Amino acid sequence: MDKIKGFYQGTEYRSPERKIGFLSKLLPTLSFYIRAISIVYKASSAAKRGSYDSIDWHNSSAATVEALEKTGCHFEVTGIEHIQGIDRPIIFIGNHMSTLETFVLPSLIMPQSRDLDYVIKRSLVEYPIFGNIVKTRDPVVVDRVNPRDDLKVVMEEGAKRLAQGRNLIIFPQHTRTVDFDPKKFNSIGVKLAQRTGAIVIPVALLTWAWSAGKMVKDFGPIIPSRTIHFAFGEPMEITGKGQEEQQRIVDFIQSHLKRWRAEA
Repeated sequence: MDKIKGFYQGTEYRSPERKIGFLSKLLPTLSFYIRAISIVYKASSAAKRGSYDSIDWHNSSAATVEALEKTGCHFEVTGIEHIQGIDRPIIFIGNHMSTLETFVLPSLIMPQSRDLDYVIKRSLVEYPIFGNIVKTRDPVVVDRVNPRDDLKVVMEEGAKRLAQGRNLIIFPQHTRTVDFDPKKFNSIGVKLAQRTGAIVIPVALLTWAWSAGKMVKDFGPIIPSRTIHFAFGEPMEITGKGQEEQQRIVDFIQSHLKRWRAEA
């Protein structure tokens, strides 16, 4: 993969001050989805033609960041230095709050590291239009019905992606939620790292600016007053059974969420 030029420099990113247009101030949700639909439609059309690669995926992700910022959303990203200079595949393990991180993480990670895949639920592959894009990324697909079956798929297919030199993003929660429950945060990512020798980097995120919809969860209101946070933790090797590392990941996420909410 050619080296990707990111939209930010250094080891952290904070959204620049922008002049927000009248429509975006008045109707931020409508303003964002107009831009987002255009981004997804163009990407889907290219994917159907077979001309949508990793650089295009990064660019679509970066365009989504810009679309959110144009509605008045503000990003704060820290810990980017922990991604840099690692010459082995990485498993990113984080909490899952909204649709936002699925769209945005490629543009935060790929310029600093290598190509990457997601572990995703099957319904995303079957989505109209958006599914065309997802299929080009060769994700690890789970059904979220039988945990044992999902574990087997991740262990086999995830190991293949890592052996190809690609990073992997895993959200161990059963579903997206604003409230983080450690009891529902399984250790599937740690188990995969233990088996493959991949590096683990914890990811804490607060992406409540793209809230859940009442009828369709993916299409909720955009709330620019809520700051969007991402934090990448220190790389870790998995030793022993991985219980200590799993707890460190949970503690990393919980401590950041607590601090961010207190600041808000």
